[in-house]
Amino acid sequence: MLVRRSALLLSGLTLYGFSLTLLLRADLGLDPWDVFHQGLAETIGWSLGRTIVLTSFAVLALWIPLRERPGLGTIANAVVVGMSVEVFSALIPDAEPLWLRWVVLALGVVGNGVATGMYIGAGMGPGPRDGLMTGIARRHGSIRVVRTSIEVTVLVTGILLGGTFGVGTLVYAVSIGPLAHVFLPIFTRLASPASAAAVPSTRG
Repeated sequence: MLVRRSALLLSGLTLYGFSLTLLLRADLGLDPWDVFHQGLAETIGWSLGRTIVLTSFAVLALWIPLRERPGLGTIANAVVVGMSVEVFSALIPDAEPLWLRWVVLALGVVGNGVATGMYIGAGMGPGPRDGLMTGIARRHGSIRVVRTSIEVTVLVTGILLGGTFGVGTLVYAVSIGPLAHVFLPIFTRLASPASAAAVPSTRG
């Protein structure tokens, strides 16, 4: 069971990095956190993958006053996604012309939804950003309000730093929740058939 869940976790995180690279190559807009990551990367002169890893551990440090406990999946999330972006960024060229960028965007968004279902469905701990959201919400309000506040903050900050905001950002925002809603139960059953009824909640 642990081997199955670990394989699902690592596959999901790798796919997440791959799908993020597709969104990057489509150049039509990233999701809020990655607008921030990209803007920060350009500001400090690091690659996007390294910046994602740096940000992940910085966010994990914010767990300390919230008394949140990371799982194996939390640490894997902090490392594997950024490393995957590093690898795939070196392998995947920019997408041209415009119609191909739209195709790459669609593949990236769907792939991200599948990846979200996989790594959350593995049930081995939330990602750093998910844990921050739920930790704050547990003490200071609803998940919806806290999540919206955090994502608007990182999005605006990312735009100010030069991150790519565009129609792809909006497509991602309206698509990722429904996609995760479809794929999360599937991978939860795959990871732990005996406890498939207890499907964890997912971010949108």
